[in-house]
Amino acid sequence: MTETTDILISAAGIGATDPLREVLAGRADILALTQQTHDSALMPADAGGLSRAERAAIAVRVARHNQDEALTQHFTTLLEQADNAAEAALIADLGFNGGDDQRLQALIRHTDIVTRSPKDATGADIEKLRQAGVNDADIVRLSELLAFVSYQIRVAAGLRLMRGLHG
Repeated sequence: MTETTDILISAAGIGATDPLREVLAGRADILALTQQTHDSALMPADAGGLSRAERAAIAVRVARHNQDEALTQHFTTLLEQADNAAEAALIADLGFNGGDDQRLQALIRHTDIVTRSPKDATGADIEKLRQAGVNDADIVRLSELLAFVSYQIRVAAGLRLMRGLHG
C-alpha cells in the first residue's frame, strides 16, 4: 500500500491481519487519490508562498487541535525533514500566536478558526490574510491544506471506529 495508506492504517491502529485491510484494499482508488492529495498539499513541486515546512507545521497544529497523536507524529516528521524547519516549528505550537509577525499571526488565526470553529470563519478572515500579505493563490493553498488535513484526520478516526466495531 502507498505511504498515505500506511499512514492511515498506522494512525487507525490497523494490524497486518486486521479484516479492515481487505476492505481498504477494495478502496485502493480512494487511497491513491488520498496519497496524491497528501503529496500535493504537503510536498508540492511549487510551494508558492507557503513553504513545505510551514505546510507541515500547520498540519501538525491541526492534528494537535484534533488530538490525533499518530498524524501529529507523521506531520512532525515531515516538518523535521523540510528546509527551514526550525523557523516554521513555532507554528505547530498551540501556544504560539505568531508573535510580532503579522503574516504568521494571520496564518495561525485562520488555521485555528477553520480547525476549531469553521462556522465562524468569514470573508473578513480572508481579508485579514490579504492584509497580512498572503496572496490569493496562497490563501487557496492554505484552504486546500486545511481541508485535506481535516479529511485525513476524519478518515483515520473513522477507521479507528470501524476497527473498534470489528475488534
